[in-house]
Amino acid sequence: MNAKEIKKLFPILDQQVNGNPLVYLDSAATSQKPIQVIEKLDDYYRRYNSNVHRGVHTLGTLATDEYEGAREKVRAFLNAQDTAEIVFTRGTTTAINLVAQSYGTDHVGEGDEIVITPMEHHSNIIPWQQLAKRKGAVLKYIPLQEDGTIALADVEKTITERTKIVSVVYVSNVLGTVNPIAEMAKVAHKHGAVMVVDGAQAAPHVHVDVQQLDCDFFAFSAHKMCGPTGIGALYGKKALLEAMEPIEFGGEMIDFVGLQDSTWKELPWKFEGGTPIIAGAIGFGAAIDFVTDLGFNEIEQHEKELVDYSFERLGDFKDLTIFGPKDRAGVITFQLGDVHPHDVATVLDAEGIAVRAGHHCAQPLMKWLDVVATARASYYVYNTKEDIDALANGLVKAKEYFSDVFS
Repeated sequence: MNAKEIKKLFPILDQQVNGNPLVYLDSAATSQKPIQVIEKLDDYYRRYNSNVHRGVHTLGTLATDEYEGAREKVRAFLNAQDTAEIVFTRGTTTAINLVAQSYGTDHVGEGDEIVITPMEHHSNIIPWQQLAKRKGAVLKYIPLQEDGTIALADVEKTITERTKIVSVVYVSNVLGTVNPIAEMAKVAHKHGAVMVVDGAQAAPHVHVDVQQLDCDFFAFSAHKMCGPTGIGALYGKKALLEAMEPIEFGGEMIDFVGLQDSTWKELPWKFEGGTPIIAGAIGFGAAIDFVTDLGFNEIEQHEKELVDYSFERLGDFKDLTIFGPKDRAGVITFQLGDVHPHDVATVLDAEGIAVRAGHHCAQPLMKWLDVVATARASYYVYNTKEDIDALANGLVKAKEYFSDVFS
């Protein structure tokens, strides 16, 4: 199935914006949803809406089967060994915070080190900043190469015997850089540290095998890979999760509650307090079915073609700077002369082209790039070379509109 055929499966893309056909180039912020996922959510609410785990009636059993079936789909998607290693969360941010507040609180002490990189999303910076402040730990950064990649020699230099946690984005949401997670995990483990992976941008675009990566934790969200918002998952090695304490308490996660003390359910439910995100998990499972059926070899090849074509169309575009390495995932982050990215995005929106403008929740990286903000076009399975042509033509119009800046 080619991109034009895939695009027809996404109802939202069949519309006009500001009198022009919609060209959606903001999938790094959130992807659009195929009809299969929309219908799965609709089916849950129409046919078997019920709470899970507690009821013995028919609707409750159906909902529980679908909810736990989605957990098995996440397990298989990541190639985790056990469904007990899959904790449903509200998304990547919640998953990383869970690790920081539970594992981090118990294993990081004064003078210990937490290692991250300057390319991290704020969701993979702030939890570690807060943990370091609480515990008197040191937050260290692996330096970046000029093209926005990481050199393993710098990884070796930065991680020491005092390092307890290494937390790194798999794919940068700004540069598209694909980091060498498996190699970094080896270095972390050699020094006795755990490897945490922000997989928000990786899971939709590259094949993920947590056993091959040998990461200790992997966090990702459904909404960036054709699923609903408000649902994600944390993978954790079973022995680590079993030793961790929950950070949210209430119904669903308990085994026995007494007047003075309580005990917790086994994995993974001890981390899922309260009524879970049932519809979201079911939609998550449908999204995994969808992208798995498309095939990650095909997804990666398609995005490589789009990136290569982007450099062909935009690489020699006068006054346009593209940030990041040539070898990347499907993200093109750029600056058009001295025109503010918000102004560029506004002109493009008038042409029906949706791009993201701002600091992309990566202010330390913006500082490293020596810019206040950038514009970003991000691709997914439904994008075509014609979309990139539209972007190129839109940038020509933006340059004409702001011609006084270039005179």
